[in-house]
Amino acid sequence: MSFQTIDFAHLTLQDALDYAILIEEEARQRYADFSELVGKRYEGDAATFFDAMVVNEQKHREVLQTRRRALYADAPSRVNPDAVIDIEAPETSQPRNFMSTRQALEIALAAERKAYDFFDEALIHVKDKDVRLLFVELRTEELEHQRLVAELLARVPGDDEPDRAWDEIDTPKL
Repeated sequence: MSFQTIDFAHLTLQDALDYAILIEEEARQRYADFSELVGKRYEGDAATFFDAMVVNEQKHREVLQTRRRALYADAPSRVNPDAVIDIEAPETSQPRNFMSTRQALEIALAAERKAYDFFDEALIHVKDKDVRLLFVELRTEELEHQRLVAELLARVPGDDEPDRAWDEIDTPKL
């Protein structure tokens, strides 16, 4: 995780929103890459789950963008996009051909935990009240995402059992 280059003590709300948008975009792109890499074998396979995560990360990004536009219109971003590396995005080494839906869910759960840890750690250094409120909100969202993915995981058979499509399970919306 490469967040050491972010100066949390002097972070403005605009900058925090820009970083949050970049974090969601990186995760969205990573899940899209994973879907393409593992390939679609059947409806409900690991690629299907990764595609669903693409949609979810895009929705989160759009909510943050709407909020940013409402507050700062089209003000240019002042943040360094290179500071956002693997904060919420799953590790690039994780996907492989023929991975199970369960394995895809485990990857997503680890990514949600990583994002929670990022916001939790960042809060130690954040001074601005509005940034703190945003990061508490985002940290709480990551906790909810963990819960939802864990719920899905509880419904999917272990790796030694036949793979089940994630969308055949009574799935909560992420």
